[in-house]
Amino acid sequence: MAMQHTPLLMSKILDRGAQVAPNEEIVTATESGTRRQTYKQTRDRAHQLAHALAAAGVQVGDRVGTFMWNGSRHLEAYHACAGMGAVLHTLNIRLGEKDLEYIINHAEDQVIIADADILPLLEKMVGKIPTVRQVIVATEDGFEGWSTQLPNPIDYEDFIKGQPTDYAWPQIDENSPLGLCYTSGTTGNPKGVEYEHRSQYLHTLTCAMTDSMALSATDSVCGIVPMFHAMGWGIPWVALMLGCKQVMPHRFMDPGRLLELMVSEEVTLSAGVPTIWQGVKALYEAEPERFDLSKLDRLTCGGSSPPPSLIRWFWDTLNVEMIQGWGMTETSPLATLSRRVMKHAQQNLSEDEQFENVAKAGQLMPGLELDIFDEDFNRLPHDGETVGEILIRGPWICSEYFNNPQPDKFHDGWLITGDVGKIDPEEYLIISDRSKDLVKSGGEWISSVDLENHIVALPGVAQACVVAQPHPRWDERPVALVVLEPGKEVSQEEVLKHCQSAFAKWQLPDEVLYIDAIPLTTTGKMDKKIVRADLDAKGYQLPDLRA
Repeated sequence: MAMQHTPLLMSKILDRGAQVAPNEEIVTATESGTRRQTYKQTRDRAHQLAHALAAAGVQVGDRVGTFMWNGSRHLEAYHACAGMGAVLHTLNIRLGEKDLEYIINHAEDQVIIADADILPLLEKMVGKIPTVRQVIVATEDGFEGWSTQLPNPIDYEDFIKGQPTDYAWPQIDENSPLGLCYTSGTTGNPKGVEYEHRSQYLHTLTCAMTDSMALSATDSVCGIVPMFHAMGWGIPWVALMLGCKQVMPHRFMDPGRLLELMVSEEVTLSAGVPTIWQGVKALYEAEPERFDLSKLDRLTCGGSSPPPSLIRWFWDTLNVEMIQGWGMTETSPLATLSRRVMKHAQQNLSEDEQFENVAKAGQLMPGLELDIFDEDFNRLPHDGETVGEILIRGPWICSEYFNNPQPDKFHDGWLITGDVGKIDPEEYLIISDRSKDLVKSGGEWISSVDLENHIVALPGVAQACVVAQPHPRWDERPVALVVLEPGKEVSQEEVLKHCQSAFAKWQLPDEVLYIDAIPLTTTGKMDKKIVRADLDAKGYQLPDLRA
């Protein structure tokens, strides 16, 4: 029997949440509290936005920029652009002026939807973004009196007012572009990753799998990861499809406000980078009676590896499972995930053995291929010891950059991730490091991630960052930068003694430097290139321990 061929368009699933759960809530944090609307209202407003964008000249395939926090209007832009066949270009609000100007012009954005409170950042682009015909300004409490010199500005509510609440979503090719997200590259200009309807349709279904995030219509989900970063890890799409309650923190990202939102909205699932969860942990430990997190069930953590001690704390203290994920903008981003129990046989493991698995980057998502290779692209054994370059391919993996060929980033259909790691006999991926963040000392590799995770497990240490520094004899040596918890004292000798329990003498940091804060990238990861540049600018030299 021949099956009917239905193109895998996001418009086929995005209206579903409003259809099956029209009265479920989407909650946005505001200065004074929260702003609430139903899925039915959100769906109708998304259709109105699509009509308004079409009336403004936006056609299938045109790029629509968003310069926004996580909020219901940003979600409406996701919904409207996907349905009408426009391309949602999520602009990273934390980028500098030079990168923003390049990205907007390279993408040739036609209109930009911006939150009023960050409009001054976009204002720096006046006269520099010729393809942008109109800026639509979304206003929250306290920012009603906005003004701008950007082209043809209009208030978001005025823009969609009076438009019909039904837009006939067009039938387009399933390989048509859906979204555009630029990587914050370490060298050169940012590179655009284009997401297609088919790729995100499959990615959305995979995110909801039980062995993945297990996102369900019964969840109250708080996406802390920015919606401008790799499509919010796919969570906005999944939530729109399922109709689960969504809680959006907008610009209120401090641990206190996040915890208050989780408590008041009975959040069951949240997603963010390790620095977010370290801040949440610190505040909860300081004021445990203040926050009832009994409804919280699991956290998804990505962007960089969470320390095993942090994973264990959430389970032991709050009975909350931290799901570690590995991926990147180029992988949409879901590539591997690790949960406490991922196989039937693992139910019989001890709790300590189960947490050894959670500390790994995880198992490959169905439909993808992943392997480790040597420098000549020969596959390496999955023995848990051999380290190689991680390559990946599949239906939601980038195969080229938007209008920017980068042949050295791809090999025979594989994406060269820039990460190095190993695969164990149980088929778990274990990330060793970013290739540029490994420390090569005397011809041997030292993993900065492993050192960082071990140092953070020492009581009194809040964060640790390990970077390579030049050495006249050994080429490079590791230096550890440590942020202590308030009021705590931990000596260099204590840090090094702690490291000796797990590392050989030659792998230990040559020095421990104490700092107030570790600089972060625009996506919340430790910015090691800034750390290295700061050390260089200060004329830092390693102590002559091994000359």
